[in-house]
Amino acid sequence: MIDIAEIKIKAGNGGDGKVSFRREKYISKGGPDGGDGGKGGNIYLMADDNMATLIDFKSKNMIEAQNGEPGGKKKMTGKNGEDLFVKVPVGTLIYEMRDKDEVLVADMNAKGMEFLIALGGVGGKGNFRFRSSTNQSPMQYTKGTLGDQKKIKLEVKLVADVGIIGLPNAGKSTLLNVLTRANAKVSSYPFTTLSPNLGTVLLKSGKTVVLSDIPGLIEGASEGKGLGDEFLRHVERTRILVHLIDPLEGVSDVSECQENAFRKYETIRNELKNYGKGLEDKNEIIVINKLDLAEVKTQFNDIKKYFAKKIKNPVIGISGVTGEGVETLLNFIEENLSKIEKKVEFDVVTPVKLYDIGNLPNKRIVFHDTKVDISEQ
Repeated sequence: MIDIAEIKIKAGNGGDGKVSFRREKYISKGGPDGGDGGKGGNIYLMADDNMATLIDFKSKNMIEAQNGEPGGKKKMTGKNGEDLFVKVPVGTLIYEMRDKDEVLVADMNAKGMEFLIALGGVGGKGNFRFRSSTNQSPMQYTKGTLGDQKKIKLEVKLVADVGIIGLPNAGKSTLLNVLTRANAKVSSYPFTTLSPNLGTVLLKSGKTVVLSDIPGLIEGASEGKGLGDEFLRHVERTRILVHLIDPLEGVSDVSECQENAFRKYETIRNELKNYGKGLEDKNEIIVINKLDLAEVKTQFNDIKKYFAKKIKNPVIGISGVTGEGVETLLNFIEENLSKIEKKVEFDVVTPVKLYDIGNLPNKRIVFHDTKVDISEQ
């Protein structure tokens, strides 16, 4: 999954003003009629829920909007450059790269959201603008200003209400399929899921929530081991974490299920803590999977008691295969979501227009030694 991309963007330049004089039959010395240049095209980013990754930007490192056209004779204004709309996945964070700093300027967290990332240049003034009683044949004009040019970073953080986390092969994709019919790929080997899957479920209250299974985390994931923090970032937007545990995985003696389950729980909890950004403080539901197996069924109450000695969070049991306990899980999710109505948003900084000598809006008019070829008028 390509969820980070760095690209350069360039808004269109404004068209230059025109130096021109009216030339018609019987009018040998017409006045100035040079038109203004057109405005350069803006660049907008637009959140699209039909996109999931940034793969479209993998081979595209420069995006440019159209320049404004120069002014024409007979006081004709040049054509404006067309605005450019660039689609990004819903949940994309937009950073401006300023020297060595990354400044978050937009959080594209809603379908159809638009953000002006680069402003087109202003068209220059034609010599018609500089006529006066003392200067009836002005040769002055202004050039169009430059469009914004920036380097930006795009980072996708999936917009999901509930994140299903756990070690590899815990049954996360199976649970997502049972809850949402997402049709995520499932197999009996670790790391089957190589990118987050999304699905929606309708709760009893009539509200629709979005769930995501986060690909298998391992010890050291926060430091980049395995699939690492490539997918931990997708937990940041979630309001609730469903921590799924397979107590049988990795044990030879059923009596070890209790310690094994809690050890797996602590492994993931440590990774959330090490990653930071508030992940360890999120509301959490602990779920013991595979109640369809007799070994887990007989050990489940003992597992609950073992967890109760260590932590206060409730523990529920389910079977992703038979659906047992899934209704109870949905009730827990609904109850917890009702306490956390506010969706996770990121603090953004209002972009600041940076000027240089080439695009100062109030710079002095430059006098050009412009020679006009009357034969072309």
